[in-house]
Amino acid sequence: MWVSDKWQDYELLDASKGERLERWGDMILVRPDPQVIWDTPKSHPGWKRADARYSRSSTGGGAWDKKSVPGSWQIGYRDLTFNVKPMNFKHTGIFPEQAANWDFARETIRTAQRPVSVLNLFAYTGAATTACLSAGASVCHVDAAKGMVQWAKENAASSGVADKSVRWIVDDCAKFVEREIRRGHRYDAIIMDPPSYGRGPGGEVWKLEDDLYDFVKLTAGVLSDDPLFVIINSYTTGLSPSAITYVAESVYKPRFGGRAQSDELGLPVTTTGLCLPCGAACRMTF
Repeated sequence: MWVSDKWQDYELLDASKGERLERWGDMILVRPDPQVIWDTPKSHPGWKRADARYSRSSTGGGAWDKKSVPGSWQIGYRDLTFNVKPMNFKHTGIFPEQAANWDFARETIRTAQRPVSVLNLFAYTGAATTACLSAGASVCHVDAAKGMVQWAKENAASSGVADKSVRWIVDDCAKFVEREIRRGHRYDAIIMDPPSYGRGPGGEVWKLEDDLYDFVKLTAGVLSDDPLFVIINSYTTGLSPSAITYVAESVYKPRFGGRAQSDELGLPVTTTGLCLPCGAACRMTF
C-alpha cells in the first residue's frame, strides 16, 4: 500500500461504522465511507465535537450538518496550499490519499533533469496539477466541469504557481485527447483520474470497467517518444490494482517499454495505527 503519511494539516483521526473522523486544518469533519465496514468503538472525542457531519439520506444523496464551518478554508501539504470547501456528495475538493502520487510525480519530474510536459486528465481541483507545476513541469489541465477548473486555478494561485506554464482546458477528456492526437501534440507524462461512472454531454455512458482499456489506448497517442510516467487512478470497487497493471502494460509496454506498478492508496488512522484503503493507483514508468 502507498500510504500518504506526510500530512500536517490533514489527519484521519478515526474510522468506524461507515464513517471517517477527519481533521482538515482546524476543522473536524465526519464523512461517510463505504470501505469502513468495521464496528470499532468511537472513543475519540472528535466524534462528539465535530464541526460538520455529512449524513446520507434514505431517499438518496445527503446533506451537511454544519455548526461552525466556513464556506472555504486552506490547508497545506509540504509547500503546497489547497482550498477546502464542503461540497455536495460529501466531498471537500481534496483526496488526501493522493499525496503519495503527488510526491511520486514531483520526485520523478525533478530527477528527470529535462523539461517535462504533463497532461492531467479528469483533473478535478488540480492538486496534481499544482504539484507538477511546483516541480518545474508544464501542465495541461483538463476537466469537463468549468467550476472544477476554476477551483484548480485558485489552488495554483494559493500555492504560488499560477504564473507557471499551464493550460486550463474545460472539455471532455476523450474528445480533447483525440484532438491533441490530430494536432500532433505530445506529453512526457499523463495523469488520469477517470470516474467510476458518468455521462457525457450527449448522454454517453462511461463505466470504468468497460471503458478504461480503450481510453488508456487512446492516451498512448499523445505520449512523447521519450515518456517519463503515467499515473492511472481508480476508485472503482472491484477493479483490482493488478487489473490496472495489466491494462497499462498491455497498452504502453509494446510501444514504449517500461514497467507498471499498482497498489492500494491508504491513509494512516491515528486512533488505531492501521491504514484505511482509499482506492488504487497504477504508476507506469519508462
